Amino acid sequence: MTEGKKLSGQMVFGLDIGTRSIVGTVGYRSNNRFYVVAQRVKEHETRAMLDGQIHDILKVSMTIRQVKEELEAAVGMALTDVCIAAAGRVLRTVNVSVENEYGSDKEMTKEDIYELTTMGVEKAYEMFQAENDTDMKFYCVGYSVVHYYINHYPMSNPEGHKARVMGADMIATFLPDDVVDGLYKAVELAGLQVANMTLEPIAAIQVAIPEMYRMLNIALVDVGAGTSDISITKDGSIIAFGMIPTAGDSLTETIARHCLVDFVTAENIKKNAAQYEQIEYKDIMGLAQSISRQELLEVVDPVLQSMAVQVSDKIKELNGGKSVSAVFVVGGGGKLTGYTEKLAGELGIQKERVAVRGEEVMQSVEFLEDNIVKDSLLVTPIGICLSYYEQSNNFIFAFFNEQRVKLFDNNMLAVVDAAMQAEFPNDGLFPRRGKELNFSVNGKARIVRGQFGEAALISVNGEPADIHTLIHNGDKIEVVPSTVGEAAEMELGNLPEFGGIISVMVNGQRVELPKFASVNGRLQSRYYDIQEQDAIELLNYYTVKQVADFMDVLVDKNLHVYVNNKLADMDTYVYENFSVEWTMKAPELHDMQPNQRQVWEPEDGLSGKKESVSLVLPEENGEAAVPELSGAMQASDNAGRKAMFETAGYAEGLQAVAGIGSNDSAAALAESETEGSADTSLTVTVNGRPVTLAGKLSYVFVDVFDYIDFDLSKLQGSSVVTLLNGRRAQYMEKLGSGDTIEIYWKK
Repeated sequence: MTEGKKLSGQMVFGLDIGTRSIVGTVGYRSNNRFYVVAQRVKEHETRAMLDGQIHDILKVSMTIRQVKEELEAAVGMALTDVCIAAAGRVLRTVNVSVENEYGSDKEMTKEDIYELTTMGVEKAYEMFQAENDTDMKFYCVGYSVVHYYINHYPMSNPEGHKARVMGADMIATFLPDDVVDGLYKAVELAGLQVANMTLEPIAAIQVAIPEMYRMLNIALVDVGAGTSDISITKDGSIIAFGMIPTAGDSLTETIARHCLVDFVTAENIKKNAAQYEQIEYKDIMGLAQSISRQELLEVVDPVLQSMAVQVSDKIKELNGGKSVSAVFVVGGGGKLTGYTEKLAGELGIQKERVAVRGEEVMQSVEFLEDNIVKDSLLVTPIGICLSYYEQSNNFIFAFFNEQRVKLFDNNMLAVVDAAMQAEFPNDGLFPRRGKELNFSVNGKARIVRGQFGEAALISVNGEPADIHTLIHNGDKIEVVPSTVGEAAEMELGNLPEFGGIISVMVNGQRVELPKFASVNGRLQSRYYDIQEQDAIELLNYYTVKQVADFMDVLVDKNLHVYVNNKLADMDTYVYENFSVEWTMKAPELHDMQPNQRQVWEPEDGLSGKKESVSLVLPEENGEAAVPELSGAMQASDNAGRKAMFETAGYAEGLQAVAGIGSNDSAAALAESETEGSADTSLTVTVNGRPVTLAGKLSYVFVDVFDYIDFDLSKLQGSSVVTLLNGRRAQYMEKLGSGDTIEIYWKK
């Protein structure tokens, strides 16, 4: 059967392996009509199949062989190849939506479309695995795109269009491996090879809903013995598949319990109810019994109603939560009186729009045997044969990087399909970008994408190939994964916002300063390599110190600094067109800030020269701040330190310096400043570390600052805390050997 497939008159052998019976059909297609040469039906002698799944492979294979031999005798030729279908009971479907975003408008290619659909299948498989509550291994047996989108607008074919975003709505179908293997094994034991495999819902729809009707929102319900398979059409395509595990056998089991008979007898009672008003039978005790059709319908009514409710709910679920316009019912289980009316009622549509379809949908089918009646039982068996002409849907086997994979053949299998079945990472097929770089510029997030790597190296049977290369049974596919490109990198100077100058006047001269950028609070040059999560601020100012550094000028500490003619310091900000001046000119009163004033100017006293201290006094609370020093005052002098401590809230320091305090304090100050001929050394503990003082006859508390690193020139807290042996220290207090001192800023 595999030779001359496209020739009219090519014989096709199809098997509908159902729960109650196996239907074999041999026929051919010619001039758009299908001719059934012979058809045979054989019921299972035992319940070798349940709910559409093979439970006893050997017994099912024996029944298949009997059907095959009867058909061979009828058509006068050996049958070696066969078309089969898998039941919807084990079919799982996943609906998924995917999008791929591009940095700018990009013309869509076949590779872009393949990348999108493979993303969709991978996403569907991940969703399925997350929801799958069984230990069975499932295979993706096919997928279809319901809708494409270009920039969020529906598009029938994206290829050639430019887009920033391409998306798709897809449906992917899955079958467990043991179901497929069971069907293959039963057929092989009967002396046959599978030429084509399809799904029962697809086979039924081939006959029941022609292409011209698929623009309508219609449901097809194939009511078999073990399952009710459902498919939905809309806008020219099949949009969903589904199943409920309730069908004709549920009715038969109810009859068996009511009439006290075995399953086979109950099945005959159900069939006879379609022809007779009164059905005669014998129960398991051998007693003759009878039941009227009306009584039988009343017995099965609850089950029939339950079937209608379940099918209706599944149809609405598959159709987006709403009913369909019409329902075609096929299969033997839907022929029982009252089923279609109940289903119409549950769906809320006219009862005439739910109907059993048999002869009506087989106008292009002719039976060459006179004893065959066209009815709904034959729709799926004929559809299985017709699917052979539409597409070859049997499973094939290929080797992907030496791994054997099983693929559901649809005549369009490519390398990418084998890769997905082998669970090869999608990003291993396509060039991969290096790591992106994330940072912020003036508080706004910025991303720089990495470079693309090399594409995957693909060969099929040793020949160069790509992801679109078609594959066949037994092909050997080798894929060297794609590589990751270089990580994103960028220098600070390459930012579009970077650059420009700040023009200022310095001592009457125009100076142009290049703009700086701050990265995580630190100034960086244009050659700085931006790092992940850097916070970048593009600065539009300099400090006075930065201006001096840029000009390579060392500003003497004795000079006074002015910005825009206002007294400033080295940390004052300088913006575009500001003026900066450093000069020996002493500040005038109007130059001082409101919270600054002169406190004292001792004449050649303690340090032998005139010194002035400018103190910043508190305006609100009682905590004093550390003063700024002006003039030639140096922080290393005891007098300067004492002035600082005065502003920190210790009056005795100022009193001692000015000579207005106690005699003891003044004497201590004088003694500390007078060097004796017999210098002595003294060791104390400061902030937990030993410190040795030397060069004087005796020492006071303030002398410690000559030996420790404690910067009083910059405010680092609300005040300075000074403790001597655990109590508050007097700055001119004498020190003794082993004293413990603590000095720190109060936060």
